[in-house]
Amino acid sequence: MKNIQDILNQLELESHISLNDIPEIDLYMDQVIQLFENKFNGSKRNEEEKVLTKTMVNNYAKGKLFFSIKNKKYSKEHLILISLIYQLKGALSINDIKELLEGLNRKVVEEEFRLDEFYNSVLTVNTKNVENFYEEIKEHIQDVKEEMQALEDSDRSYLEQVLLIASLVQMSNVYRRTAEKLVDEIIGGKEVK
Repeated sequence: MKNIQDILNQLELESHISLNDIPEIDLYMDQVIQLFENKFNGSKRNEEEKVLTKTMVNNYAKGKLFFSIKNKKYSKEHLILISLIYQLKGALSINDIKELLEGLNRKVVEEEFRLDEFYNSVLTVNTKNVENFYEEIKEHIQDVKEEMQALEDSDRSYLEQVLLIASLVQMSNVYRRTAEKLVDEIIGGKEVK
């Protein structure tokens, strides 16, 4: 686990599409994809991985994850919603994302909701989450090292990595399951109305 800091640096957790990155003019599909590729290229697991494709965006549109586009162009609000989808799809199903964003879509279309202000809040919380993560990962590493100290094995370094991975996956599952339950609460609230 000597190279954990290198791994953390490679994650590029601070990467995001800020409101300043989004032009004031509407964009065509290719421009949207280029924007996302430029911002998140460094955070891909490997070169073959795609950040965003035409098929993905078309599937999001067909699945009604965001409101209809006009003249084959994507507005600032569309880009914000696509950015949210990009962040959410790593942990939630497309159906859960649709349910989650349905209210935001409705508010943008029907209430002239300031999605950009909400998105700034998302980015602020995300920045705090990354800061917290860096502190928490140090604690996880320390917990793993302490747990493995008593183990006399020639592969202790490997076993430490396995334990750390298992710990991180377990925490990821806890967060994902909590998020799913919160989505279920939103769905349940709609069914009551």
